[in-house]
Amino acid sequence: MASVVIVGGGISGLAAAFELARHRDVEITVVEADSRLGGKIWTTPFAGRPVDCAADAFLARVPEAIELCGELGLREQLVTPATSRAFVYCDGALRAFPERTVLGVPTDLDTLAASGLVSEEGVARAAEDLTMPGEPWRGDESVGALVRRRLGDEVFERLVAPLLSGVNAGDADELSVEAGAPQFAEAVRDQPSLIAGLREQLAHTRPDPGTPVFYGLSTGTQALTDALARELGRRGARIVTGARAIAVDRHRAQATSRFAVRVASADPIEADAVVLATPDFVTAELLGGIAPGVAAELSEVPYASVVMVTLAVPRLAIGRPLDGSGFLVPRAEGLLLTGCSWASSKWAHLDDAEVAVLRASAGRFDDRRALELDDADLVGALVADLATTMALDPSVSPVATRVSRWPSSLPQFHPGHLERVARWRAELDTECAGLTALGAGWDGLGIPACIRQARAAAERTRRHLDLLTS
Repeated sequence: MASVVIVGGGISGLAAAFELARHRDVEITVVEADSRLGGKIWTTPFAGRPVDCAADAFLARVPEAIELCGELGLREQLVTPATSRAFVYCDGALRAFPERTVLGVPTDLDTLAASGLVSEEGVARAAEDLTMPGEPWRGDESVGALVRRRLGDEVFERLVAPLLSGVNAGDADELSVEAGAPQFAEAVRDQPSLIAGLREQLAHTRPDPGTPVFYGLSTGTQALTDALARELGRRGARIVTGARAIAVDRHRAQATSRFAVRVASADPIEADAVVLATPDFVTAELLGGIAPGVAAELSEVPYASVVMVTLAVPRLAIGRPLDGSGFLVPRAEGLLLTGCSWASSKWAHLDDAEVAVLRASAGRFDDRRALELDDADLVGALVADLATTMALDPSVSPVATRVSRWPSSLPQFHPGHLERVARWRAELDTECAGLTALGAGWDGLGIPACIRQARAAAERTRRHLDLLTS
């Protein structure tokens, strides 16, 4: 029987293993360095309810996560946010995020003007995009360069940057359009106006009223990785946790290559194919001996570190209604806090008449202040920022607190990223046929993107194994 080693037991690795197990008779070993599976998908009990420590939702408009939930029998657990309203903290107040925006770019300028987030001059500058001449978009650039050029600085700094920087904890002035905002690339591919192009997109793709934007799972997103692990066990896959892979070796066996995954304090694991579902800096270490060129470039991909502090606080300690899903904080406000999800208002299954669950985030690629504070000081600093932004009474002690630190967790996609990824894959196909790498640092962040990559990796691996046996 053909054998495959998958390094990494997060959503990418588990989904790749599941896809392989479903479609081919293959011996699968999953190797995970941590003592638990799931990677950045983690749900723990908090204030009497299952609350996620990181991602708590996935996009509804892309099918991969929804399809996988169906395949794993989780459809009945799918839930949608109780509200789609969100806010931005600007100029000392929470202001409602305007409707009919795409990644922060407004398609309705009247709604933008009414939001109070942008000055009259800023709205007028954004309107110039509709008449400003320009060439159709060619080649990658940063989101900041494109949006500032077309709509001006205010729209970028108060709407686009907080939203996109909230996704990857980076600097939207350095974020690749193609990798981080592909809707923008498509909008200006054939004409120069970003607003006009996005309006055309919405006209062709606008969902029916009531169609959700996001889904979550009522018992937390870890239900997805737990179900994958159970199914893999049922299908005979070997799962090894607490085992850190340190290198991948290759040796020739007749006309083909076989691989050996070296694991710290254990014997190497040999296989006909290898899938690396690890962060880029880990993948770089594993590939150093067999694909040094790719490894060198992967080691240079920057990563941001973030932290999430979950608080359960008496609702009476909050001096404003929690009438939305939460808010973002632009960089220019100078706060440690980058955003706060009002989890018990966002999700009906977390609602409580007496206690509110807040998930406060901090940390950006170029801002490590939160990571350098101990837990007590970090909680105190974020409570102070919540007092400033949403009138939380700092004299009232939280009912419960939880600090979730995620060092080097979010890759930064600089312009030209997808071109580099294509080159890495081509080099691996040439130098290491049978070895596939994937993950958030390759083709994008988010649960659906990781599942999509996992399916593609499984298909490439199947094709390689078919060649070996043909």
